[in-house]
Amino acid sequence: MNEADVDMLREERDASPRRFSNWDPHDSFFQRYHRLSPEEKDKLHRSMPGDDNDRPPSSSAASSSSAPSVRLEAIRTANMSRTATNRINHQESHPHALDRIETHRTQHSGTVGAIKSRKSSQKEIPAMGAGKPYPPMLPEMEEYVVEFDGFDDPRHAQNWPLRKKLLIGVILAYDALAATMGSSIFSSGISGVVSTFHVGEEVGTLGTSLFVLGYAFGPIMWAPMSELYGRRLPLVIAAFGFSVFAIGVAVAKDVQTVMICRFFDGLFGSCPLAVVAAAFADMFDNKTRGLAVAVFSATVFMGPLLAPFIGGFITISYLGWRWTEYISAIMGFSAFALITIFLPETYPPIILVNKAQDLRRATKNWGIHAKQEEIEVDFKELITKNVSRPMRILFQEPIVLLITLYMSFIYGLLYLFLTAYALVFQGQYGFNEGVGGLCYFGMVAGEIIAFIVVVIMNPSYARKLEANNNIPVPEWRLPISIVGGVLFAGGLFWFGWTGFEGDKIPWIVPTLSGLFTGFGIFTIFLSLLNYIVDAYLMFAASALAANTFLRSGFGAVFPLFATYMFDGMGIQWAATLLGCVALALVPLPIVFLLYGKKIRAKSHFAPAPDLQQDKRRDEEARGVPDSDGSVPSEEAEKKDA
Repeated sequence: MNEADVDMLREERDASPRRFSNWDPHDSFFQRYHRLSPEEKDKLHRSMPGDDNDRPPSSSAASSSSAPSVRLEAIRTANMSRTATNRINHQESHPHALDRIETHRTQHSGTVGAIKSRKSSQKEIPAMGAGKPYPPMLPEMEEYVVEFDGFDDPRHAQNWPLRKKLLIGVILAYDALAATMGSSIFSSGISGVVSTFHVGEEVGTLGTSLFVLGYAFGPIMWAPMSELYGRRLPLVIAAFGFSVFAIGVAVAKDVQTVMICRFFDGLFGSCPLAVVAAAFADMFDNKTRGLAVAVFSATVFMGPLLAPFIGGFITISYLGWRWTEYISAIMGFSAFALITIFLPETYPPIILVNKAQDLRRATKNWGIHAKQEEIEVDFKELITKNVSRPMRILFQEPIVLLITLYMSFIYGLLYLFLTAYALVFQGQYGFNEGVGGLCYFGMVAGEIIAFIVVVIMNPSYARKLEANNNIPVPEWRLPISIVGGVLFAGGLFWFGWTGFEGDKIPWIVPTLSGLFTGFGIFTIFLSLLNYIVDAYLMFAASALAANTFLRSGFGAVFPLFATYMFDGMGIQWAATLLGCVALALVPLPIVFLLYGKKIRAKSHFAPAPDLQQDKRRDEEARGVPDSDGSVPSEEAEKKDA
């Protein structure tokens, strides 16, 4: 970790001391940082909470004589705000309400920065102007900050009626489906693009690759935007942009326009992948959130598999390949209309901003505001937390690097299948583009089976979580990915060795291999993504950003060499090579299942609340006193959790 990461942890501890104590009860992150960078030990000690020198901003030589006193007054006000926050925390009786008050500060510290940026605190404070003195300080700022009216406040998205949640969920799922179908529907029209613009097959395939490449860069923009301005605004902008660039592809007069518009189509289409899951998390609590995200994941992975047969039938009809993009634009514009008309804001901090606006208009008191309105965006900090940190986590954390490589390989094969299925069912069995696309329903059925298994297993996971003081153990997520990995590799062997001779083996046999590959894709992705989230907690956004960047790169590259590999090696041997790689990766989650705790214990970014709990239990069993001289009890642990 560098100084920026330690600053983030310090901000998190200041804003959410109760939550942070569960993540890092013994300050192991700070101790680890001291060992790594001894020269900054004194500097870090001076900035620790509770010290007499509690992060005072340095005054510049050019500041006026009144500036230091103003800064000191601002520090005093900030301290009073923290005191008021603590008072609210003590008054709030419902344990989950504390999380609701604190969650947005955690999200901002990980994506868009702190409430007060370091740059603004070090700037010279200008004069009022016109000879006016500085006005007297206002009363305590925290008294003017709006909050939710208790745990059952109907304004909070988790307290909305189930019917409303389901309607919003359907709209969001449809938006994600439109975006993911747009990634693969173009593949059915590649032959039309090749003949229209007189280019090679590889250039035509770039239309799919560039779209997926847009998936790699889009979340860097959409994720922090959703944390600053809420979920609704980026979804509205992205749905409109996605539709416009789809039309740009449909009416293109040259291949350059097709490729440029496909990239930006993917850039805007990546927004639902980054934001819809967060909107589900806004609406559903811990008991139902896993199922909601599973529904979202099923939609995301089914989209690329449902589109080819639709695009295939359109391409072979009188409509032609351009109408594949018109259909994508129609879906995008319909999603845009649904979101604009029916989607309310789900992000709690923005809901409070709207509440504060209503109160200001009603009371004429301009001091009433939401905590979100105190945010000051520092562009340098924004880039650091959304670009620099994900890359450092990717290459410094073996868990993130190895799991991301595994997931990137699987994700690349998802788009490689767009070429492989065409070579088998159109090349070997003589199907047209539309009928050949129907064979993807084997994989769709496998994903549906995987989804049902996840739903059945969810109550068992919930019971284990409750028995462990609601502290997740990341390795609990891994067993199903091991099963999925074995089945996925088996499905590749099955597909290759039954699909290379269309005149001897019925078409249904290689089609049914999709049951294994579809099951494997869904379970591997869902379990490993959850493993990253559980392992990295407040750094999960950065870890997932790195994961998305690398696997989108794989998804963009794999279709480009698929034809060469299958034509050069033969369908059976190319599938065998891929199956062997998939089989070699199966032990990876097994290694993390057995040794994941030890690896996480040495991590610079992965807090380990489960390991801290195990340590406290071991000390309790040995009768080792706590720092205050008392022996921790299991009841106290449950109360803290």
